[in-house]
Amino acid sequence: MKQVREPIRIKWIWPVMLAIIVLGVPWYLPQGTYEPIIMGFPYWTFISIVFTAALSLFLTYVITNCWDMESTLEDDSKRQKTGGGSK
Repeated sequence: MKQVREPIRIKWIWPVMLAIIVLGVPWYLPQGTYEPIIMGFPYWTFISIVFTAALSLFLTYVITNCWDMESTLEDDSKRQKTGGGSK
């Protein structure tokens, strides 16, 4: 029987996700800084936006490449054919 690949079991995903989240909250900048202003926003806003986009792209990569949904769908179709269902 083929084992279902789940992202939660892949160990390198967690440190990368944690790093993106921690770096995305600009707590490491000096308190009260807002200069330079870029397009009317403080620069830390762009730091947050960039890391939010990075997190979205990373999670998209994880879902598309590290999550094997085909084996899950095969298991579901086998259960339906044999009359077994999940409740």
